[in-house]
Amino acid sequence: MGRADALKPPNHKHGHRLLARSELPIDTATLARYLIGKLLVRELPEGIASGRIVETEAYIIGDAAGHAFRGMTQRNRSLFLEPGHAYVYLAYGVSYMLNVSSEAAGIGAGVLIRAIEPLEGIPIMQLNRRIERVRDLARGPGRLAAALRIDRGLDGLDLCWKGPLWLAHGDDELREIGQSIRIGISQDADRPLRFYLRNSPFVSGRKSLNE
Repeated sequence: MGRADALKPPNHKHGHRLLARSELPIDTATLARYLIGKLLVRELPEGIASGRIVETEAYIIGDAAGHAFRGMTQRNRSLFLEPGHAYVYLAYGVSYMLNVSSEAAGIGAGVLIRAIEPLEGIPIMQLNRRIERVRDLARGPGRLAAALRIDRGLDGLDLCWKGPLWLAHGDDELREIGQSIRIGISQDADRPLRFYLRNSPFVSGRKSLNE
């Protein structure tokens, strides 16, 4: 095996196939749609916890609601990395939010992962969230981060490489994807940049937005 081969991430981990960076669309809204149905995998000391991504929001180039709108700072620099890196921030001093960088290196934009359908490690998530109801474990970005124990320590992580948190292919079934305005923002609020798996009980927000 040559050095180049040794540096390549393994194609499969724990039965899941990693998403390669070359597979990610270099366009924020397109990536937000593409990630619906893909898997988010968390490796913890207790074991693996994973879920199917069922809801995302795109924060595109020049988006007044996006953290990159005013340029790069020490806090948001992960949004300016090449596609497929984690940008984690603390919202209102209460909840962590996981985003995926989405444009070419040096251009700030990202996709917020809003909700997952829990698949593996459900007991781990239940302990992390201190609730039993599976539907509510990761239905919303703050709940998702708590369920998978995501915090600023994972900021800047390469999600297309082996590590404590990574993206994987889903079951590749054709699924109906809905689109709506984003939730819980006041600037550029009328843009239809929220994507979700239709009829999934694990999507957040009002029922009318999920149909």
